[in-house]
Amino acid sequence: MTRAPSGEQLEIRYGEQRATIVEVGGGIRSYENDAREVLDSYRAGAICDGAHGAALIPWPNRLADGRYRFAGIEHQLGLTEPGQLCAIHGLLRWRPWRALEHDRERVVVGTRLYPQPGYPFMLEVSIEYELGEAGLRVRTAAINGGEQACPFGCGQHPYLSPGAGTIADCLLGLSAATHIVANERGLPVGTESVAGRKFDFSAGVRIGDLVIDDAFTDLTRDPAGRATVALTGADGITVELWADRHYGFLQLFSGDTLAPERRRRGLAVEPMTCPANALASGDSLLTLGPGESFTGEWGVGLR
Repeated sequence: MTRAPSGEQLEIRYGEQRATIVEVGGGIRSYENDAREVLDSYRAGAICDGAHGAALIPWPNRLADGRYRFAGIEHQLGLTEPGQLCAIHGLLRWRPWRALEHDRERVVVGTRLYPQPGYPFMLEVSIEYELGEAGLRVRTAAINGGEQACPFGCGQHPYLSPGAGTIADCLLGLSAATHIVANERGLPVGTESVAGRKFDFSAGVRIGDLVIDDAFTDLTRDPAGRATVALTGADGITVELWADRHYGFLQLFSGDTLAPERRRRGLAVEPMTCPANALASGDSLLTLGPGESFTGEWGVGLR
């Protein structure tokens, strides 16, 4: 049998919900509920494009020139986004992950990141995906398996589906006080209040032709500490993504730079522990000592 480009397909089900987690990158290839897409998918016979569903570890988003200093030592990573002269979305997107546990409603995948040039640290990483009444819950855990402290950030890259059509006719809801202003390379250069500006989505805004590739912080949270983003399609169905307090930033991306047939077919909503360029700037970057761990949760479902 010919293997899928994304490797082994690990399916989980709950009622009418079905999700497929993949071996390559440990991400989400598809998630639907009663035949309605919750997350914009990619075909089993295709290579993951646009980081659809990918885990972003040990940093999310961009790192300028692939260069940073940690504990007084300069490090240089490969420029995986050469057009912007950046290293982007971590080191695990194309690595094989393995199923640690797998039953009908739940799968746990894991991998080990070994020390390498540019990131000479060791991480044990696992992601638990579980379907239930409330939708899909995703729990990411990382442990520093080395003998020295390491810099760490993480995120994930799901695209909320509008159902049929594009995101143009969708209503977007997000309550965040601060927009991170970026330059032409997608790197932070400052912050501004969203109040009264085009990125104020607190009351729900029709996306139309608005191009979005922007991060937000100072997120409004419910009593459980969850921040939420809601995308309501033309069919009246709302996809809602939530993220716990470990994710202090949400990046939204309207997909305008994807292949023509894929553009604006979903709205990427990326929970992130830190913003772009955090390895260099230190903004909200975590430091894990030997044996120390991180755990964060986010989830998504229909409302």
